[in-house]
Amino acid sequence: MALFRRRKKARPAGPDRAPDRADLDHLENFVRTRRGVEAFIEPRTTVTETTVILIADDGEWTRRRIDGPEGARRFAHKLAIPIYDVRLMGYPQRMRDYNERRKRRPELY
Repeated sequence: MALFRRRKKARPAGPDRAPDRADLDHLENFVRTRRGVEAFIEPRTTVTETTVILIADDGEWTRRRIDGPEGARRFAHKLAIPIYDVRLMGYPQRMRDYNERRKRRPELY
């Protein structure tokens, strides 16, 4: 049976994949529609590509793939928002508070 002979193509090692246009549109829309948005670079791991997480002043957040740390910095500079490295700064308390509120009252979100 030929089903088991097919192999998935291995993901090429090396630089991060570029984000889809839909990813960038989502991030830009998040910045335009929220107040006090800051960006945090999340490093590439064995499981995920480099991502950028945007966190609004109320703690609401979104995360999408980005084309490496330099791509995240260019994105933040283009939208004039501050950017931090999550390995150095950690996640802000307002994000943890927002997640806790969502757990307690999921019907509101």
